[in-house]
Formats: sequence, C-alpha cells, structure tokens
Amino acid sequence: MSYFLRRSFSSFLYKLVGTASPTLFCCRHLSHSHPHNTTSLFSSTSLSRNSYTNGLYPTRARFWASQPAAAEHSTSDGLTVEGILANNWTILDENDGDWKSHAAAIAQSIHLIKRRLQWKKLKVRLGLLSVQLNKEDLWDDPVRAGKINREHGSLLGKMKEVNGLERELLEHIEMIKLAREENDEELELESMKALLNMRRNAKEKEIEALLSEEHDSCSCYIEVQAGAGGTESMDWASMIMQMYKSWAQQRGYKVTVMEEMPGEVAGIKRATIKVDGEFAFGYAKSEIGVHRLVRISPFDSNKRRHTSFAAVAVIPNLGDQSSSVQINESDLRIERFRASGAGGQHVNTTESAVKITHIPTGVTATCQNERSQHQNKASAMAVLQSRLNQLEMARQAQLNSQHTQSLTDITWGSQIRSYVLHPYRMVKDLRTNYEVSDADSVLEGDLDGFIMSYLSASLDKNEDDA
Repeated sequence: MSYFLRRSFSSFLYKLVGTASPTLFCCRHLSHSHPHNTTSLFSSTSLSRNSYTNGLYPTRARFWASQPAAAEHSTSDGLTVEGILANNWTILDENDGDWKSHAAAIAQSIHLIKRRLQWKKLKVRLGLLSVQLNKEDLWDDPVRAGKINREHGSLLGKMKEVNGLERELLEHIEMIKLAREENDEELELESMKALLNMRRNAKEKEIEALLSEEHDSCSCYIEVQAGAGGTESMDWASMIMQMYKSWAQQRGYKVTVMEEMPGEVAGIKRATIKVDGEFAFGYAKSEIGVHRLVRISPFDSNKRRHTSFAAVAVIPNLGDQSSSVQINESDLRIERFRASGAGGQHVNTTESAVKITHIPTGVTATCQNERSQHQNKASAMAVLQSRLNQLEMARQAQLNSQHTQSLTDITWGSQIRSYVLHPYRMVKDLRTNYEVSDADSVLEGDLDGFIMSYLSASLDKNEDDA
C-alpha cells in the first residue's frame, strides 16, 4: 500500500470511528508480518470487510491497536518525547500556541512527572519485583508475597500511565502532520483540539505529581511580618499580604483575615490570613522566606531609594486530621481585649478580640475579626494548633536529619525573592533564577510562574538521578 493511501485511510477511519486518539490506527498490508506487540482492533465480526478499493489500487489492509512496548515510542518520522524536549520548542499560552507549543508543554509535563516518580529507579525496582513474583516459593510467605504484588501493581500502573501519555502525544502529532499533508482542515482542527485537551490533562497530572507530599492538599495560613525599617517595611508587608489575597482569590480559594496588626503610619506590622482550598498549602509553601523590595520611597520627601523586607510563613491547616500536638488547657494563657480596625459595631465597645499563648513554647495566636469572643477564641485556637503542629514537624525533621526549612523560624538572611521597582522593574526568584519584568502583575497576584518554577526546581534536590 502506498504511503499516501495508508495515510488517507487512517484519516477516513478516524472520522468514521471518532476516536480521541486518531493515529491509534496503523495500516498494514496483509503481506506484512504481524506488527510487534499489537492486538487486532477490529475482528471480522465487527468490521464486515477488511478490504479497501480505490478503483486504481485494490488493497487489503488490516488495522492494529498499538500496545505498550519496551522500546521508546516515536512517530513515523522518528520524533520522540525526548526529541521534543531537545528541540526546545517555545511554549506559549494555550490560546496563542501552535501544535509545537502544545507538544512542548505536554512533553515538559511528562518529563517532570518522570522526575517526580524517579523514573530510572522505578524501572529498576519494577524489574526486581518482577523477578520476585516469578519465584516458585514466593507464596510460601503470603504476607510478603502480597506486599510485593501490591507494590508491583502500583509501580506498573504508574509506568503504564506515563507510557500512555507519551503514546497519546505522538499519536496526536502524527495525525496533525497527516491532516496538513492532505490539506484536511477539519481533521487538523479536531486533532488540535485533542492536543490542547491533552495539554490541560497532562498539566493536571504534573501538578498532582509535584504536590504529593503529606500536607500539600491542605488549606493553609499565610503569615506576613514586616522587617526592620519602620513605616517603609510595614507598607511593604501590606503590599505582600494584598498580593497573596489576590493570588488566592484568582485561584478560587476562600480568604479569611485571621489577625491584622496595623502600623502606626501605614501598612501592617503583622497579619495572618486563612486560605481555604485544595492544595493551598502545596502551592503557597513556595513563598516561605524573606521578600525584598527596592523602590523610591513614597514616605521620603527627598525621593531616595529604599530597601525593605517582609517575612512570609506558610502553615498547613490540618483541619480534622489527627493533630500531632495535644494542647492542655492548663498550658494556655488567654487574654481578651478590644478589637482595633474594621470589624463591625462591636469594635472598641466590647472585649471580643482574643490572644492565646501556649506557655511551654511561647507560641501565640490572635483573632479579632469575628463578631463574638467565642468565635474569635475558636479561630485563634485553630491557628495555634496549626503553629504547634508545624513546630513539631520541624523538630521531627531535624531529628531525622532532613534539610528542610522551618516554616515558623524565618530569618532575615533567608531572602527568596527580590522585587525591584527602581531604577528598573523586575521580580526575580533567587532560588530558581525565574524572573519577570512585569512587576505590577506579580504584585497583583500573578504568582503561578514563580510557584511552578520552585516546585519543578525542588525535584532537583532529591531526584537528580531519576
């Protein structure tokens, strides 16, 4: 069968069947050998005729559905997922990208998923487990055999899922090329839609892989504290807090102000917000550290350039999960005072605000934004519990010699990001070197680029040999 005819029939069959993976069909002349590691897609009962005649070249073809193979997957012209990565195709926004942009984004997601799974180690481990499963005496120890079988099934499932993503990507590329060769606009449009949907699906799977640590799926508390520098730093702390509120709201999270201590002239000395939503902690944990601002001070009559600092802590809200720290009432000191700032008719008229101190550790939590003392106490207790849990997590990490940063002990030397508004405009993450020139959009909550670059870079620390 000619190359063009094989391609044309694939296009025809794709439209006939309407499969989401059009290049699942591989045309084979009957004189060819059975394709390696494939299964018949249609039996004689499901497809009454397996011959195709175009009037000029009577041809008989059989169709096979590709199955996972050990060899690296590739298109008919030899393009692989690794090849796509090596080509360094530009990744544009979903609405602006062509098929190469979509393919590059998908390939990048697959690459990050592989790194998170420690791909090379996974394959080695899977091979060892396969050897164990084939031993005749395996089930002499049913408990051990069951454990090996479950682990093997889990790893095999992960491998098949990733291999499936690779095959699907290459199939979409193959069909787009086919559509362009044949000037089939309808087929090209359908294939581009399928590729775009796959890009979104692969991104979701990438995020699931990046946010797979114990508390990543939790809601969280974000705390901002002004550094040394008086009014200038307090104003910067207020800007940072507003940035996080905007970011959270843009992601559809619910934001609640738990505590806010205003500055004498402007800004805030300290504030805490609660961010409710799935994976809020997983995303926001990348913001832990000190944020530095360089700008012409609006509070300096001489219009000099100033540098300000604000510290950010992010604490998971474990909610109904079992708490690692039990709090005894006898260890608490509860203080009541009048709320300050906005808060309704009870502000400054009743002692509704509550501050709770955990005496053994000195950890405190304050809430003044609820309408009643009872509600403020409950909210403050929730914050206190989360802070104590975080301290316990940090203590256990140190005991286990894990080099993790304590989320409640941020030093002014741990700068993670620089925001420069003068003499030029740029925001740069000092950990990943990710930077953007549109500082205004960042301060308005456009943080996803920084967050994803940090999560991706974090894989390098523990999974370099994946």
